[in-house]
Amino acid sequence: MTKYVLLPPIDDAIRDWARQLRDEFPQLDVVVVEDESRTAEELIDADGVYGWVPPDLLPTVERLRLLQNPFAGPPVGWYYPELAEHAVTVSNPRGIYSDHIAQHILMYMLALARGLPDYARAQAAGRWERRARRNTYIELSQATVLINGVGGIGAETARLCAAFGCTIIGVDPRPAFDIDGEIIPPSELDARLPEADFVVTTVPHTPETEFMWNAARFRAMKPSAYFINIGRGMTCRLDDLVGALDRGEIAGAGLDVFEIEPLPEGHPLWSMENVIITPHIAVADAENINQRRFDLVRQNVQALLKGGEFTNVVDKAKWY
Repeated sequence: MTKYVLLPPIDDAIRDWARQLRDEFPQLDVVVVEDESRTAEELIDADGVYGWVPPDLLPTVERLRLLQNPFAGPPVGWYYPELAEHAVTVSNPRGIYSDHIAQHILMYMLALARGLPDYARAQAAGRWERRARRNTYIELSQATVLINGVGGIGAETARLCAAFGCTIIGVDPRPAFDIDGEIIPPSELDARLPEADFVVTTVPHTPETEFMWNAARFRAMKPSAYFINIGRGMTCRLDDLVGALDRGEIAGAGLDVFEIEPLPEGHPLWSMENVIITPHIAVADAENINQRRFDLVRQNVQALLKGGEFTNVVDKAKWY
């Protein structure tokens, strides 16, 4: 019998997944590991796993063919050299968040382009201030948006931006989506940065992307441009971003992810008038994400049982 193991942390949603998998696939032995101390013994004969297999346990698995990563952008250490060299296929949930996160990006863009943070402060102070907006008005139909990472999120963002008439420059090392705009390789990023009115970064944290957003790249941007990070906090060095904002090298930022999370109390970003902060919640309240996540689990379980191709296969050496 094929064995599928769901590893901690376990919640009611995962327990419900287990019930659904047992009902639909009676030939599948579904094990929910509530107690972490049982992880090692349950992994030994597992064919599929939802969760993380640590380096010390990887040599003990005998049959593992599928490792389902719960995260599109997992924490540092989730991928490691031994896992990259192992025969197991890793799948992640990329694509299930694309519409929600793209809408979050457009929220930042519209708010920053039209000066909403300035008008919100005037409202909070009870002031009728028609000239509250401090930065240059940006008309989206005339704006250029550089999207760093044209996966599902970046492609959906490009679609929404194109509907506003924006010019799109996508940056991706291995394009998998067509967009209404051009896609350039990362090697051309620095040359094209000065064209952008909005720089949107959606890329995961990998060895290649760690702190790619730094002082030099902020200096290359237009002083009127906005930086939006919705991907992973470790792609942007916060001290460099604060410096660029302080010096007026860029006009502002919309940030959902941070190098340090939670963003510490008293951090300079909290009090910057040209910055919109949300606390890593771009998909936190989306009711359909759990069902989408389970649909992917179910699809890969079916492939595991039937010998089919897995969905959302990861290049383990590149972490995505």
